[in-house]
Amino acid sequence: TGYRVGYKPAGGISKAKDALVYLSLIKDELGDRWLRPDLFRFGASSLLGDIERQLEHHLTGRYSAAYRHAAG
Repeated sequence: TGYRVGYKPAGGISKAKDALVYLSLIKDELGDRWLRPDLFRFGASSLLGDIERQLEHHLTGRYSAAYRHAAG
């Protein structure tokens, strides 16, 4: 039909590693245009906590407990 509908994967994507798998899949199959927020997004409340932990690990070399982050 040529009409684009957005995609929001469901099923508890709460880890940054899982989100990267979806991003790679969408980019490889549908192209960069589909990575924009009007067509593709995550429900990010628990994902945000894991991203915070990953960033802290990148900066300090250590993981912190999930409860130390507001979104975790």
